[in-house]
Amino acid sequence: MLVNLDSVLKKARAGRYAVGLFNTHDTDMLEAAMCAAEEARSPIIIGTAEILLPYGDLPLLAPAFIAAARRASVPVVVHYDHGLTFEKTMEALKLGFSSVMYDASAKPYADNVAETAEVVKIAHAFGATVEGEIGHVGSAPEGDDRNGRYTTVGEAVDFQTKTGVDALAVAVGNAHGVYKAKPNLQLDRIAELGAAVAAPLVLHGGSGLSDDDFRNAIARGIAKLNIHTDMVLAGMRAMREQCAAHDAGKPDTWDYLDTRKAKVEAIKKVILEKMELFGSVGRADRA
Repeated sequence: MLVNLDSVLKKARAGRYAVGLFNTHDTDMLEAAMCAAEEARSPIIIGTAEILLPYGDLPLLAPAFIAAARRASVPVVVHYDHGLTFEKTMEALKLGFSSVMYDASAKPYADNVAETAEVVKIAHAFGATVEGEIGHVGSAPEGDDRNGRYTTVGEAVDFQTKTGVDALAVAVGNAHGVYKAKPNLQLDRIAELGAAVAAPLVLHGGSGLSDDDFRNAIARGIAKLNIHTDMVLAGMRAMREQCAAHDAGKPDTWDYLDTRKAKVEAIKKVILEKMELFGSVGRADRA
């Protein structure tokens, strides 16, 4: 069933578990994600990000995402992640996405507030939810706050109050992509933010964090976790193994459809493991 963030994150926050956003920028990844959600009886968030659009056309993918969500027997949010431009974010809403993230976190604070508040107003008219970001989650950090971009409690409360965002992404030592150094999540800061902010909290840059990092973050208030890199790496490994088998003289394993199947299964396995870790398994069947 197609739902928005409110339908899954409020329950997650109250139940002290998290729902994963699994960025699915092609139908192979979409198949893996939906099969995993049904098998695990877990709510799920699927979608794509603006930075990924060169690898998956939004008007082409949107109908597939929305059709998959509508026919699912578990709650599915179709989410536009890291909308960097107003125009593309509006396009996602018009295409039927049930949720969008508008990311103006790299802009001056006042601009971030004003632009995000406008997106919230429009998205709510569509019946969609909005995720915003305060602080700035960039590429893999060195583990400190040398640029002063970690989220503070005062800013987070002010931002959520002024914009009305339905979920808030925070910068607490996390980063996108492959971590170049061991991440140092600010767990006390997460707890403080979770206690002070009305909206559920989101942690980006989940790929590469340890199981304990996830458990500790969820226990302190994170309700949504974003995964992409781990899915891509698993799919790449599966395809390389198929290629290696072919190079070893086993041409029957070098078949496009077998390779695709291996990729889908590898990505599905990663998603199932994350759902178990996040505590969302079986939650689709609970009130």
